[in-house]
Amino acid sequence: MADPTGGVGGLLMVGIWFSVGSGGIMVASEGMDGALPTYRHEIGSNVQDGFPTNPFFPRCSKASTEFFFSTLHQPPPHFPTNNWYKGCVHSLSSNLPSSSTHKAAMELVTPAIEKMGGREGIRRNSTLICAPIMADTVDQMLIQMNSAKSYGADLVEIRLDSLKGFNAREAIQTLVKLSPLPTLFTYRPTWEGGQYNGDEESRLDALRLAMELGADHIDVELQAVDDFNNLIQGDKPTKCKLIVSSHNYENTPSVEELGNLVAKIQSTGADIVKFATTAVDITDVARVFQITAHSQVSGVPIIAMVMGEKGLMSRVLCPKFGGYLTFGTLEHGKVSAPGQPTIRDLLDLFNFRQLGPDTKVFGIIGKPVGHSKSPLLYNQAFRSVGFNGVYVHMLVDNVKNFLDTYSSTDFAGFSCTIPHKESIVQCCDEVDPVAKSIGAVNCVVRRQSDGKLYGCNTDYVGAISAIEDGLRGPGVQNGVRGSSSPLAGRLFVVIGAGGAGKALAYGAKEKGARIVIANRTYDRARELAEIIGGEALSLADLSSYAPEEGMILANTTSIGMQPNIHETPISKEALKSYALGRLMNNMRDLQGYLHLRNYLVRSWQNIDCCGPFTLKLEALKQYVVY
Repeated sequence: MADPTGGVGGLLMVGIWFSVGSGGIMVASEGMDGALPTYRHEIGSNVQDGFPTNPFFPRCSKASTEFFFSTLHQPPPHFPTNNWYKGCVHSLSSNLPSSSTHKAAMELVTPAIEKMGGREGIRRNSTLICAPIMADTVDQMLIQMNSAKSYGADLVEIRLDSLKGFNAREAIQTLVKLSPLPTLFTYRPTWEGGQYNGDEESRLDALRLAMELGADHIDVELQAVDDFNNLIQGDKPTKCKLIVSSHNYENTPSVEELGNLVAKIQSTGADIVKFATTAVDITDVARVFQITAHSQVSGVPIIAMVMGEKGLMSRVLCPKFGGYLTFGTLEHGKVSAPGQPTIRDLLDLFNFRQLGPDTKVFGIIGKPVGHSKSPLLYNQAFRSVGFNGVYVHMLVDNVKNFLDTYSSTDFAGFSCTIPHKESIVQCCDEVDPVAKSIGAVNCVVRRQSDGKLYGCNTDYVGAISAIEDGLRGPGVQNGVRGSSSPLAGRLFVVIGAGGAGKALAYGAKEKGARIVIANRTYDRARELAEIIGGEALSLADLSSYAPEEGMILANTTSIGMQPNIHETPISKEALKSYALGRLMNNMRDLQGYLHLRNYLVRSWQNIDCCGPFTLKLEALKQYVVY
C-alpha cells in the first residue's frame, strides 16, 4: 500500500528514519532513551526478510496496532480474538531476523496505549473548508449551516440558485444575520453549471445586495464580472471579498492557458481568483497544482479545483499547494460540483488540518479505486504516530503516465491494485526478487535520495497468512507457527491470471499447495499454470470441477467488487467442494466481504472468507516497508 520519504536524504516514519543510498535502506528506530539502533535492509533483497529489529515494534505497537487490528471488523466468531491476532503476527513475523524480534512483534497484539483522535494536532495550514448550502427554503439552509459548523467547516457557500420563490432582500438579510459561520454567496446561472435561468439584471442585483448586507464573500462569474463592476461602480465594502470564477466542464487546459486565465481574472479586480476544470485524466491535476503553487509566489489568493473523481487530489491536497479553500459537503452525493468530498472525510479521513507544503503524498492507484479502504487504514496510522503524510484515492488510467507526471519525491509511495499490478513492474527502477518472480507489484516506494521507484509485492504475504490461519482454525495450532503449512498438499484453485492471481498462486505454491488456475481466457490460465507448475482451466469449466473435497478457492478477479457485491464467479452448488473460499477481490471492500461471507456461511457452514484479515496483514507488511 503506500508511503515513504521525508527530509533531506531520508524519511521519518513511524519513529523510523529511512536513509536511502546506493547500498540500501538504513533503518534507525528511536528507542525510549533516544538511542538509534540500526538495521540495514539491502536494496534488492527479499522484502520478506526486511523487517527492522526489536526497537521498532514497541514504538509501532503503542501507536498504530489498535488501528490495524481492531478498527474495521472483529474476527469471525469461531476465531478466538487473541489467538487470531497472534496468529496474524506469527505469520507476518515468520521471517524476522531474530527470535527477539519475533517476540517484539508479538507486542503488536497488545492494546494500543495512545488513542487516535480524529482531529487532534496543531493546524498546519490556513486553507478553509467551505460547505455548499443548497436547499429549497431559507429555513432548510439555516439547518444545513448549523450542521456545517458542527461538522467543522470554516465557512458556508449559500447557493441562492437553489432557493425556490424567495424575496432576495429578506432571504439574504436572514441568512447573513443568522449564519453561524462566515458566508460566501453564489447565484450560479445555468450557463455556468448552476440552476438559475432568469434575467441577469436580477441575479447580479441579488449579489450586490448580499455584498451590501454583510456577506463575507461573493462569487461572480468571469463572463459576468464586467456587468457586475458596472453595477456597483466601485462601491464595494472592504469586508466583502470578490471571488471571480471560471468553470470548465469539459477538460483541463494547458498550463499556459490556465496561466492566461488567472491573469485575466486578476485584471478584473478580483480579490480571490477561482477556476474549476474537469479531469479527463488524473495527470490533469498536476497542471492545477503548478498554477496554485505559482500563485503563492505572486501573492494571489486562489481557489483551484479539478472536478470529477479523477480530480479528488486537487480538493484534498490544496493545503499542500496553498489553495485558499476547498469545498466539503455535508453528505456523500449531495454536491455542488462533481467530485467533492464530505467535510468529515476531509477532516477525519484525510487529516486536512495537518497537511502542509512538506506533507508527503501516498495513495492507492487503480481503476476502480473509490471503494478502497486503504486511505482509512493509512491515514489513521499516520495520524497515530504523528507522521506528516496523507494517503488518497488515485483513479489512474495509465500508470506510466501517472508516475512520469508525479515524479517529485513529495509523491512518495503507492499501493497498486487492479488493473495495474503487472504493468507497473516495467515502471520501477528496481523490483524485489519475489515481485519479479511473481511478475506483479502492489507496493511502490519512491526513494528520497534519487527519486527512483522500488517495487515489491505483499499480496501473497497477507493472503497466504490469512488463509493458513483460517485453515488452522481455533485449535492448538492457531497463533503458533507449525512445522509445515496447512496448505501443503491442498488443492488451491485461483480464479484469475492477473497480478493478484500470480501472487496468490506463487505464495500457495511456496507453501506446498497444488495449484489450479481458472481464467475466463484459457490461454492466460495455461500460461500462468506453466510458469507456476500447475493445472489450467477455463472459468466455464470450474463449475463442474470437483476432484476432491476440502479445496481452497481464491477469487482474484473484479467479480464481486463494488458496486456489484452480489456477484460471485461460480455457482452456489460448485462452492460446496471448497473448505475455504477467499474473496481476494474484496479485500479492500469490507462491505462486499461481509455480504459474501454471510451469504456463504448461511448456506455452507464449512466455507469461510478471510478478505479483511488479508487487508490488515498486507497493510501491516507494507506499513513496515514504507
